[in-house]
Amino acid sequence: MPEPSAKSPTPPLVLASTSAYRRELLQRLRLPFQVQAPRVDETARDGESPRDLALRLACEKARAVAAAVGPAWVIGSDQVCTCDGAVLGKPGGFDAALRQLQHLRGREAVFHTAVALVDPAGGLQVREVPTVVRLRELDDARLRAYLLAEQPYDCAGSAKSEGLGIALLESVRSDDPTALVGLPLIALCGMLMASGLDLLPGGGA
Repeated sequence: MPEPSAKSPTPPLVLASTSAYRRELLQRLRLPFQVQAPRVDETARDGESPRDLALRLACEKARAVAAAVGPAWVIGSDQVCTCDGAVLGKPGGFDAALRQLQHLRGREAVFHTAVALVDPAGGLQVREVPTVVRLRELDDARLRAYLLAEQPYDCAGSAKSEGLGIALLESVRSDDPTALVGLPLIALCGMLMASGLDLLPGGGA
């Protein structure tokens, strides 16, 4: 008599990022997931818009990790901040962060946050969720006090909205409140469900 076949294992969910912020956001979905760093050159191409850069890098990150891990749901994400035509990356230190905030105060910045999903069959979905942020007019003393307290040197634009950086902001406009932090969960949930991963199992009509 033939032995019963073993049940096929469920493909894993993999976050193609080492960002602590994205990891904390993904934990909200209460799904087990793995983390793997993508090996991707993040240099912008000539003439590439900030939006297109974010979309391309999110796709490249997801594809790179999917190629390494095999069949899985793989999430890639990228964020590009721009203000008055200038792209503002991660400052890396106090002086660069202060210059960013001096440039941003009283102005609007757009955070282009892209998320890409490669499903176990190799299908790709990608979305970009823009967030428009206006910063308050704050003097240098307050900006320095914020930077010393928060040290947001790994945050594009230096305004860490999930921390004390919320005090810098005058307004935020977006379709997804999690996009500004780095991973648009509303868009991602729709993509996961469209690819067959049930986030709320047991439900029915």
